[in-house]
Amino acid sequence: MTDSKALQNPDTAAESHPWSRYVAMGDSFTEGIGDPEPSSPGGYRGWADRVAEELGRGQDDFAYANLAVRGRLLQQIVDQQLAPCLALKPDLVTLSAGGNDLIRPGGDPDALAEKLDSVVQILAMGGATVVLFNGPDTGSSVLGRIRSKVAIYNENLRTVAARHDAIIADMWSLKQLNDPQMWDEDRLHFSPLGHHTIAAMVLDSLNVNHTLEPLLPKPVPQRTWREARTGDLVWARTHFVPWVVRRLRNRSSGDGITAKRPTPGPVFGPGVPLGSGEGPLGTADARR
Repeated sequence: MTDSKALQNPDTAAESHPWSRYVAMGDSFTEGIGDPEPSSPGGYRGWADRVAEELGRGQDDFAYANLAVRGRLLQQIVDQQLAPCLALKPDLVTLSAGGNDLIRPGGDPDALAEKLDSVVQILAMGGATVVLFNGPDTGSSVLGRIRSKVAIYNENLRTVAARHDAIIADMWSLKQLNDPQMWDEDRLHFSPLGHHTIAAMVLDSLNVNHTLEPLLPKPVPQRTWREARTGDLVWARTHFVPWVVRRLRNRSSGDGITAKRPTPGPVFGPGVPLGSGEGPLGTADARR
């Protein structure tokens, strides 16, 4: 629960946490796709940037790197991000991986968890606090079709976390994500509202005071069946068909994309105070 004193003094909200170097690993979810922000590196903000902004409040030596790249499968994340992460000597690592594997035919939640177990072991042996993300429970037209595989993977992740004293960021239990406004128009990535909500959950999981107040989605006008059907057809043409074509051609949305924050550094962004005596640009995040 957010500390009321932290909300009154956002510059000192996260001073009590023990971390000084945070590295985020993963795919489009961690890169921040769905949460565009021109002033952020790579043009996206996302939950990880928001978490780093909060962790950096009042800590001059705090540094943050984000190695995530959209479209990456678990093995690609291991091959391309694990060694760079270890070289940065983080004391906090967030790792979200396996979602792109599960969406594909033949994605095996047991095999994925077994592979992830060794990665978490390596990270934990380096002394870092490791945060893992389970999958959300959603009925969206894309993810709802693999709900059973996500549930199995989630249970496996709890075993992995218990083995290595990792923390689970529990998206499955975050029922706010059932609201369509938490999702981007592609129905696969989260909207700015979704990223904001997830960032607050991560900070709560870390037991860190923060300034991210809950945001309520705006009421959505009722749509007729015809309007809803038209929206589905537009979505399929704009997002689903191109996604299928990339899969058939063995291409990825991340082809040619590099990590947006490959080296640790101080965090600057919409949620960071401008200086002493200045509040955040929007404690409750004005961007919906």
